[in-house]
Amino acid sequence: MQLTGIYPPLATPFVNQELALDCLAENVKNLAPTGLTGFVALGSNGELPALTEAEKLQVVETVVANAPADTQVMTGVAYESTKQALAFIQQAAACGAQAALVLPPSYYKSALTPEVQRSFYTALADDAALPILVYNMPAYTGINLGPDVAVPLAQHPRVIGMKDSSGNIVQITDIIRQTQHEDFAVLAGSASFLFASLCVGATGGVAALANLAPRACVELYDLFQRGALDEARSLQYRLMAPNAAVTNRFGIAGLKAAMTLCGHHGGEPRHPLSPLTPELHELVRSILAEAQLLPANAVSRTVAAGASP
Repeated sequence: MQLTGIYPPLATPFVNQELALDCLAENVKNLAPTGLTGFVALGSNGELPALTEAEKLQVVETVVANAPADTQVMTGVAYESTKQALAFIQQAAACGAQAALVLPPSYYKSALTPEVQRSFYTALADDAALPILVYNMPAYTGINLGPDVAVPLAQHPRVIGMKDSSGNIVQITDIIRQTQHEDFAVLAGSASFLFASLCVGATGGVAALANLAPRACVELYDLFQRGALDEARSLQYRLMAPNAAVTNRFGIAGLKAAMTLCGHHGGEPRHPLSPLTPELHELVRSILAEAQLLPANAVSRTVAAGASP
């Protein structure tokens, strides 16, 4: 499995707080022709912690069923025990997922040393039904997976890569430097540092912004691959403000509002997360407009409380 290009960590649509699989299917179908390499189901932007076990598998099944055959589907995995993670990966593989993007255990932080984390991922790689990607997301887990974890794991044939969402370009560079001779891909975890990551050897990115601006994210990747560095850099600058709006600035609610404004099924986050206020919704609209990311033919769907996305 070659990990290159752009993958959106798909948002999970809800209608009246219930899983809306028809909306998810339509989002995947609309994203499919935009040049994406594949899709991530059940990522952080998919509100993974807010889903039941049955809902998680329904999401994976829906993404697999609606993704083109020539694209890749990864599933997010977030459990506190090796046994739980292995069991879910087995079920996700049966649903058609092709790789597992695995968050580290994080609850018992004082006990979760780099050695323990390496042991966790090694056990998964030894026994899981899918190849494994390490997912570094310290903003949510409170644990940073640095070179002391990633580099030894890169030698395992079934640990095929890493998504690093730390934003620490020095760390990303060092991991790539030390794993460049392994069959191990490093993916930027955000569109905000996609260009910088590509410059130091990343093979692509998993970007929330690709849920609403997939062509722009793919264009940045393609420009870099063609050596059009000035154009790629300029596009990176243009994507900074909208990417911030759908990630650290306004979070899941911002992402879903932006998707709605761009004509996709965004809607509301699942409680207890709250939708944006009307004022913030308009601010997101202005940010997207300034970045030239609002499609002229997009029909803005309502995000009023209780409305269908």
